[in-house]
Amino acid sequence: MSTFSGIEMGKRSLFAHNQSIQTAGHNLSNSSTEGYTRQRVELKATDPLYRPDLSRAETPGQIGQGVSVQSIRRLRDELLDQRIVAQTNGEGYWSTRDHYLLMMEQIYNEPADISVRGRMDQFWTAWEELALYPESRSARQAVLTRGETLVDSIHQQYKGLQGIRDMLNGDIEAVTAQVNDYSREIAGLNEEIVKVKAMGDNPNDLMDRRDLLVEKLSGLINITTDQRDPDEFVIHTDGYELVQGKKYRTFDLVTGQQNDGYATVAWAESGKQAHFTGGKLGALIGLRDGDFRDEIQSLDTMTMNFVDLVNDVHRDGMGQNGRTGLDFFVEQDFINNVAGNYDRNGDGEFDSTYIYRLTGANTLSGREQIGLQGVIRIPAADDLVEVPYAPTDMVSDVIARINNSGGEVVASLDRNGRLVMKATTSQNPENPDFVIRHLEDSGYFLAGYAGILAGTGPENAFTWQTANAINVLAESNVKYGVAPIAHPAGWMEIHTALKNDVQGIAAGFPDENGFVAAGDNRAAVAISAIRNSPVMVGNTRTFDDFFADAVTRVGLKGEQAERSLETQVAILAQLKGMRDSISGVNIDEELADIIKFQHGYNAAARFISTVDEMLDTVINRLGV
Repeated sequence: MSTFSGIEMGKRSLFAHNQSIQTAGHNLSNSSTEGYTRQRVELKATDPLYRPDLSRAETPGQIGQGVSVQSIRRLRDELLDQRIVAQTNGEGYWSTRDHYLLMMEQIYNEPADISVRGRMDQFWTAWEELALYPESRSARQAVLTRGETLVDSIHQQYKGLQGIRDMLNGDIEAVTAQVNDYSREIAGLNEEIVKVKAMGDNPNDLMDRRDLLVEKLSGLINITTDQRDPDEFVIHTDGYELVQGKKYRTFDLVTGQQNDGYATVAWAESGKQAHFTGGKLGALIGLRDGDFRDEIQSLDTMTMNFVDLVNDVHRDGMGQNGRTGLDFFVEQDFINNVAGNYDRNGDGEFDSTYIYRLTGANTLSGREQIGLQGVIRIPAADDLVEVPYAPTDMVSDVIARINNSGGEVVASLDRNGRLVMKATTSQNPENPDFVIRHLEDSGYFLAGYAGILAGTGPENAFTWQTANAINVLAESNVKYGVAPIAHPAGWMEIHTALKNDVQGIAAGFPDENGFVAAGDNRAAVAISAIRNSPVMVGNTRTFDDFFADAVTRVGLKGEQAERSLETQVAILAQLKGMRDSISGVNIDEELADIIKFQHGYNAAARFISTVDEMLDTVINRLGV
């Protein structure tokens, strides 16, 4: 045992307490740093002087050598961290939905007198007034003015929804870039952490930074973390490794013709579309491609039915100026081809037929039994749905079965009793809206009875994936309408001829001599009756039902988002409170530790002074 071992022992104590004070000061300095975890110095007794072997000195037990720093570790609960990561993506998801659904509610929750519904009520009232005074110019002016006001309101609602959808698209681009940045930073930190650990040190501050980035990343996308290998930290999402050690994957934005030209988030290395079930990015994609797309499609469906039904009546009517055959609203076709032929793949040749509406040649009655049996096949989201009919079914039964089948073609009888088949909006973004993609009948309901198709079976089916598909229609007097341009709610207008001459607005129908009898108000009555007639095919029967359903749907979505966000915030606050109690910096506790370590440091210094005095006595004061 060395004479100077006491000095060495005191030095170790000085170093240990100094390191403890430095660490406590580091904690205090970072008490406001986001993501910082408090650190503690792990002290241990230095190995004693003599080990239990045959070479040890004959001493009464092992002689201690003081204290040394074993490690500096951070106080962290990894299981709690994993729970926080899992909950953070839920909070990011619902906070984003709550924010944007509130904006959607503001679009629908207009004051009653200036809302689309209020404007439409005024439009119907104007037609009722024209029905009372069919020869009045002022009543026609009221119809025109209120029609223009209604058009402006529909345009405004469409622009509001589309504007928010554009905002969502911009946020998707920004968040995707942010996800890529976080992945790159985490992979870089992984590499640095492995290097530091290889030297036997604890990279506490680097791991704090990584945990903070992981938590921020989990707020953007749904992720899980895994570290079965101590040297390889892994982050999973969408069934793939997003980060694996120092390697990471990124996402690209792929723009195509589908989904209104909006970009799709895809894996950069494979080009496969990425799917997110949580986080801010998952909510943004769901809102853009789900909620807001659905609302715009719903508004487009209402607008297209409204325009089509009003025009169907007004076209057969005659104005005070003797003009007939005029549409009240302008229907802008998707393509300038009377047969609906379209070059879909862009090779210079027609390969598709874009038809929105087919009207049968025969007059039917909704209450008569059809006396036929067969199966009608119409398109759905990704396949065809079958609608069977039997001889005892009435025409109205078959129509209701088609409308409730979930297909993307609906049926109704027009005012003349002819069967009308219309395309709806498409659930699959790859398919165009308002295009009849398939129409087939194994029997004779659509063929001979309604007078739409020329024959039965697949060989006589109407399909959009060929040019001149109208050749399979039954007769030349079968009426059809070319598909409209995208989003009719954004372009519908009143016919220019009616704006120039209000007397062109029809209130009655011409007789066999081509004249309208005095006081004839049948056209005005027929148009005003559309308001409460079951013309909105599908789940919403009337236009009033449509508006009531829209407001209810948006309100319930907003309520769900608000309640779910409250739940997620409460859960996350509790979990973070638990984490702060373990990992957070308590200033009072750190100050108390500093005082304790200071006393230890002073005691070690006093111990060294005492040993120094003893050595001075032995060395300088003994002897002659």
